[in-house]
Amino acid sequence: MERKENLNEIVTLAFKAIGLAMAVAVIVLNFLKVQTAAEQIPLLAMGLFSIALASLTGKEYEVKDENEY
Repeated sequence: MERKENLNEIVTLAFKAIGLAMAVAVIVLNFLKVQTAAEQIPLLAMGLFSIALASLTGKEYEVKDENEY
């Protein structure tokens, strides 16, 4: 079971890194005036999608019942 949790953590980290890399790439490309804003939107969409997947594959936190002490 620990191996599955490690894989889940690696995949989550990879998705977060992809999202961050896409954001940095858009900032750099915009600064260098290499692409227009319309050409950068797909990069931002891929980054947002990766971060959304990371949030879905992240650890689920258990909700405790208020009556439990």
